Amino acid sequence: MILTPRQLALATLDRQLLLERQRLDVAEAVRRICAVQAQAPASPYLALWNRVQDFAPEDLDAAFANRRIVKATLMRITLHAVHAEDYEPYRAAMLSTLRASRLHDRRFTATGLAPTDADGLLPKLAGFLERPRTGAEVEVDVTGRFGEHAHRMWWALRTYAPVHHVPTGGPWSFTQPNTYRASPAATGSARQQADAGVQRLLLAYLRAFGPASAQDFARFTLLTRHAITQALNELDDQVVRVTGPGRAALFDLVDATVPAEDTPAPPRLLPMWDSTLLAHVVPGRVMPEAYRPQVVRRNGDVLPCLLVDGQVAGVWRAADGGLELTAFRKLGKAAWQGLTEEAERLSALLVNRDPSVYRRYGHWWDKGLPAVERMTVKG
Repeated sequence: MILTPRQLALATLDRQLLLERQRLDVAEAVRRICAVQAQAPASPYLALWNRVQDFAPEDLDAAFANRRIVKATLMRITLHAVHAEDYEPYRAAMLSTLRASRLHDRRFTATGLAPTDADGLLPKLAGFLERPRTGAEVEVDVTGRFGEHAHRMWWALRTYAPVHHVPTGGPWSFTQPNTYRASPAATGSARQQADAGVQRLLLAYLRAFGPASAQDFARFTLLTRHAITQALNELDDQVVRVTGPGRAALFDLVDATVPAEDTPAPPRLLPMWDSTLLAHVVPGRVMPEAYRPQVVRRNGDVLPCLLVDGQVAGVWRAADGGLELTAFRKLGKAAWQGLTEEAERLSALLVNRDPSVYRRYGHWWDKGLPAVERMTVKG
């Protein structure tokens, strides 16, 4: 059987809980979808609102507060929210990439400092962050002896050291300035941890985004080809090859299923940087290539998207006391009705949290978007 592009898109949507909201605990939901992009504090909340039946933001507040879900720099050197039990394996998988991204970066090497200078501070940093501290406090106490380079030293460390972001309140749990706390130290061989971590992350990725290629997994993580190939070889009893529409080999879990071609895909209002749009090689599975320049901006901002029948059809933003929906193509009456119902429900959630969510990104609308149809929906 050769899977069609539509089936691959439906498989991703199904595994991302976007074909039907599920009644799940928020921590279990995060684990089911592998990880939630958390670059913008609101995004994990809106991601789970799209996926969890009767989602209550207070449940995610509590999960962050009691550390059942943790926020840290992981895949793609970007902030993600992950199940607490997955953090250490995922970090072990990503450590080499995270460390190299900072210690080999010109912004660090230009200081004249060596990687050993940064690594040597890890024990002191762990001790200092036994309780929550701001980045400014870390720069003074832990990296202060490096003088004018203390800021760059902390910039490197906060990316690859085992630290979590600490919730500080506000509508989405995290506010400026960022506050940090040490993660419990891992035990065992670093090499064994890394290998086992890549395997665990790969299985979680396929469970959440498969079927997928090695290139897709590399796109999602920024792991090396060698690390991915080694993991696939080690997991040959749990991962099978499947045939898709292109030349790239696709892999999936042995017991995974794919929805039928005619499975309906309901409308959704995805948050900024939703992982569904970032988990496969460009243009991805649910992003029409013609719309990518409008949705993924030149600096990497990924705008909040409208999904219609499983494909990006436009963008949305908070405006005029509700949500403004902008379609890039003409939509039918049924599509607009579905989007309106979703927008009304989301507006009702936002009114008690942050009615102007993502307001700092409004300049992208000011610079012009290809609006074929536009509607404002009040909650």
